[in-house]
Amino acid sequence: MNLQGSFVAIVTPFRDGRIDEDAYRKLIEFQLENDTAGIVPCGTTGESATLSHDEHEELIRWTVETVNGRARVIAGTGSNNTTEALNLTKSAKKAGADAALLITPYYNKPSQQGLYDHYINVADIGLPVLLYNCPGRTGVSLTPETVGRLARHENIVAVKDATCSMDWTSEVCMIDEFQVISGDDSATLPQISVGAVGVISVLANIAPRATADLVKMALAGDYAGALTIHRRYLNLMNTLFIESNPMPVKAALRIMNLIGPEIRPPLCDIQPANQEELNKALKHIGLI
Repeated sequence: MNLQGSFVAIVTPFRDGRIDEDAYRKLIEFQLENDTAGIVPCGTTGESATLSHDEHEELIRWTVETVNGRARVIAGTGSNNTTEALNLTKSAKKAGADAALLITPYYNKPSQQGLYDHYINVADIGLPVLLYNCPGRTGVSLTPETVGRLARHENIVAVKDATCSMDWTSEVCMIDEFQVISGDDSATLPQISVGAVGVISVLANIAPRATADLVKMALAGDYAGALTIHRRYLNLMNTLFIESNPMPVKAALRIMNLIGPEIRPPLCDIQPANQEELNKALKHIGLI
């Protein structure tokens, strides 16, 4: 499975407490019109922690239907309960997703053997699996050695790397026939320079074309062109994490009139001072 390119960690719009299906499908079209290589529903940015199982399955089904083969669909199916991760991944496979993205089990803090067993169990379902390593959110990190063991499974094809460690990235990029995808917009360019093939992006929600262009240029060896985009958007990349993701990016999408204002508790609207900083960053790029 070729995973080169910019994949959007797409938000989940809500209206009156329910998923806004119309707005969601329009967001997907916005992405496809702007060269996004794939849609990643039901991740952290999609507020997966607050979705019911029925909503989770609906979102993946709607994504597959709307994309209709025009891009990859990588469904977030992670959980800190292996049985739940198995069930969500089976559902994603049935819906027609191209692959599943699974965060390391959070809160439980499993050992490396526990992490290995968790992923192997899910990979045996037969759907391609992307590992997701984000120790800042989960409290646990896959070691490069464990990733190497997992990569021997024919269905474990890549890792989304949000470690903020270039050493970790560099080591995992040396695993044969295994792909690394950046999980941090500001790290995309340096990670590609050591072997990553793309990004699963928050920024792409609001600047899909620029994100896609940055990745394409870097993969083609045009580091000067990619660096120009990186520098132009760096402040916005960082401002999108001025409070917990996806609070700022949903605020940005609301300002751009792409979604309504709702976010599910325990997340909430960003603070007024941070809203001002976000407005400045968006204006600087010309998005508002």
